[in-house]
Parts: sequence; structure tokens; C-alpha cells
Amino acid sequence: MSGIVAVIAKIMPESPETDLESLKEKAKSTMESEGAQNISFEERAIAFGLKAIILKMAWPEEKSTDLIESKLSGLEKVSSATIEDYRRAFG
Repeated sequence: MSGIVAVIAKIMPESPETDLESLKEKAKSTMESEGAQNISFEERAIAFGLKAIILKMAWPEEKSTDLIESKLSGLEKVSSATIEDYRRAFG
């Protein structure tokens, strides 16, 4: 049986004009198709009106985190995506 890890990823949109709600929907469906569960979001102000999307999710431990970064970075209107935190979840 494989474990579940808690992952926090930071998604940086291309500009302050990027529709964050649309970006969240795309990120959610993309990660769910890869096996992520319990996905939630928050927005974090960066500078000059730009906000990062902080994505929190349960991720299958056997899957690479590189997959998360490559899938999220590949979304339209995303300038970058990075893993901010990765830890084993219990239960």
C-alpha cells in the first residue's frame, strides 16, 4: 500500500490580470487527473497587484513531485510553479 503526502505548491500567474479563478479550476482538474485529492487554494499577495496561488493537496507518495511542477507550469497563463512543502500525511 502506498502512502499519501501533503504537498503545497506555489503557482505564479503571468500577470496581475490573469483570471485566478479560471487558473484554480484548471490546476484542480489537472491535479485530480493525476490522482491528487483534497485540493484547496489560497491567494498570497506578492507585489504590484500580482498574487500567487497556493495549492494544497493530498498526493500519492509513489508519484514524482516533478510531475506536479511540470503539469502546473504547463498550464496556460502560468509563469512558474514550485513545490513549497512536501510532508508525509498520516491516516
